[in-house]
Amino acid sequence: MTQRTAPSVRVQAENFDPGREQALLTHGRRNIGALVSFVGLCRDEDGSLESLELEHYPGMAEAEIARVADQALERWPLQGLTVIHRFGRIRPGEQIVLVLTAARRRADAFAAAEFLMDYLKTRAPFWKKERRADGAPDDWVEARFEDDDAMARWR
Repeated sequence: MTQRTAPSVRVQAENFDPGREQALLTHGRRNIGALVSFVGLCRDEDGSLESLELEHYPGMAEAEIARVADQALERWPLQGLTVIHRFGRIRPGEQIVLVLTAARRRADAFAAAEFLMDYLKTRAPFWKKERRADGAPDDWVEARFEDDDAMARWR
């Protein structure tokens, strides 16, 4: 029987280094044939966005992301999994989220990464407020139907 991989899940204000995280996940490993890396960035919304303010409940967000990471490990034969999600004020061009999935085969690594990103986009317990460059009132970001549709395929 193979030993089950434990996911690495972090919610933090600090930026992250994707290359360093990849090296930590794969160091000394010879059983990994595919590594999928996704980095989500804050976009400027055609110049109208000054920053995003991401809020969460400490402890709850980590536990919920870890629960879904465990689901990914049950669905696909992964050799490793890392999820990092930032909170606080994030400006356009800055990194928000990192998902790394390592597997023997690329199809498993890609599918698990897509599953995790669809979850993070629609169900993760984060609240996003847009701060406008023109000084207009801040707006909470609403869920988008296309994100819900993407998540529905995993049910």
